[in-house]
Amino acid sequence: MGSPACDDRLVASLRGASTPLFRVMEVIKAAHDMTVSGADLAVGGIKHLEVGQPSTGAPRLALDAARDSLDACARGETTLGYTVAEGVDPLRERIARHYRDRYGVEDVDADAVVVTTGSSAAFILSFVAAFDPGDRVAIASPGYPCYRNILEALGCEVVSIPVDASTDYQPTPALLNAFLAAKPIRGLIVASPSNPTGTVLTRAQLFALHEWCHERGAWFVSDEIYHQIEYGEDRATTALETPNGPRDCAIVINSFSKYHCMTGWRVGWCVVPPRLRDAMRALQQNLFINAPTIAQHAATAAFDCDDELVKHVDRYRVNREILLRGLPKAGFAKLSSAGGAYYIYADVSDMTDDSVGLCKRILETTGVACVPGVDFDRERGLKFVRFSFCDSTETVTEAVRVLIEKVDEWRVGG
Repeated sequence: MGSPACDDRLVASLRGASTPLFRVMEVIKAAHDMTVSGADLAVGGIKHLEVGQPSTGAPRLALDAARDSLDACARGETTLGYTVAEGVDPLRERIARHYRDRYGVEDVDADAVVVTTGSSAAFILSFVAAFDPGDRVAIASPGYPCYRNILEALGCEVVSIPVDASTDYQPTPALLNAFLAAKPIRGLIVASPSNPTGTVLTRAQLFALHEWCHERGAWFVSDEIYHQIEYGEDRATTALETPNGPRDCAIVINSFSKYHCMTGWRVGWCVVPPRLRDAMRALQQNLFINAPTIAQHAATAAFDCDDELVKHVDRYRVNREILLRGLPKAGFAKLSSAGGAYYIYADVSDMTDDSVGLCKRILETTGVACVPGVDFDRERGLKFVRFSFCDSTETVTEAVRVLIEKVDEWRVGG
């Protein structure tokens, strides 16, 4: 028999090795394979409603800044080498200014900002800094699967809070009290706008969740990567706006991937309270060193591209309306409100209890790529499907048309 220390190491290694596949990526691969084999031609090509990636690239000024950096490197004026762990000063200062300009939050300074390798690294750094193995951390279900997978790989106990249409697929203090009465939690992760449902917390709802955590000494992790992609009259609220009390329990995470259309550039950020800053700096130095240098320069310029970027949001808004009107005609009658981001979450329990098989049939018979809910909800996800609408309006229009036209084919066996 192994020693306890050896057993602990084995458990840790198995924990990482057992991280589940991200089903979205499996659907992307299946769609790719159809294209490579030519099978996509039989269904008029692949209509990509599966991936949460804008079909447009980085904005023009960001590209110009990247070119300028490369030119300076070619002239020998810079090496584009390592930056300080927290990120280059111009970007951190511009992020701090963003909170003043957009949200009216005056007291966020550059020292609170850590620039990261996408929001993914921000989650890893924040979770390692804030939580210890064995800590209980609550997430909404359905929710972004990487929260759970990262936390479980770190040895945390993930507590799922089942949410549904009755609360617009968002947690509430009442739900937290009901599911967390027996044992305390160390943190709560909230996303608004959310993936996979696109739902948005009101200002009052966000503040109530923040206050619930503050009263219990729990970390409030606010995932705000879909901010500025909103369809109602009111913009999404940042946790940094919380009134009446210290924000020392809030960790705010954002990214240039979504609104700024810079997915592959791998640059994001987090705003952290003073008591986590030393830990975040040390972890960044050891785990990632710094976010990609050229991407940091490009991201700084991306803040000045709203004229270009709001046109993308206008397109998403049109696509959203096409889906909200068209999907019910194909039998998807129960849809999330989708007030932000670019996702609609469809309850397909009246069609099937196997959304994996359903998505496979839809892809093979119509060429429409969408994803089953199992990534986002391990317990109920087989009764849900997520549609993404950040591709072209032509793609979304054609997807709706063929879903309706071929409904008798893809629903066979459902």
